[in-house]
Amino acid sequence: MTGQDGDRRDLAAMLQPLVRSLIAAELPVLARHGISMWGYVVLSALDDNPVRTQAALAEAIGADKTRIISTLDKLQESGLISRTPDPGDRRARLLLITEDGRRVRRSAQAGIQANEDRLLAMLPPADRRGFLRAVRALSALSHEDIVG
Repeated sequence: MTGQDGDRRDLAAMLQPLVRSLIAAELPVLARHGISMWGYVVLSALDDNPVRTQAALAEAIGADKTRIISTLDKLQESGLISRTPDPGDRRARLLLITEDGRRVRRSAQAGIQANEDRLLAMLPPADRRGFLRAVRALSALSHEDIVG
């Protein structure tokens, strides 16, 4: 069955090579900032919502809570986050991004978005605005909206 756009490839088939290339372009930027992709994801989540437990953070970023421990250790050792015991539950740790973490995250984001701006400049301005509008709208959908 074809959609209203006639014959076209599936969205995942069209987007996957683009996403893979975007991730590959991000890796050297992140390396220059001394962080991994997961480190960047953690810093971004903490910068957007400053206080989280490790379990809540893992759920929010779609990571297994036991697998992000080494990422959190590295970020803490680098002074980019702090982990303190939760006064309400001593087994839990509260995570905070530090000012250095915020600076590193924002600098990395600026480098990533400079590469993205170069890519987006290949589109006519109206297409660029429409593409960004569509990506924002689709990104705001819940998992249930997407999988039906």
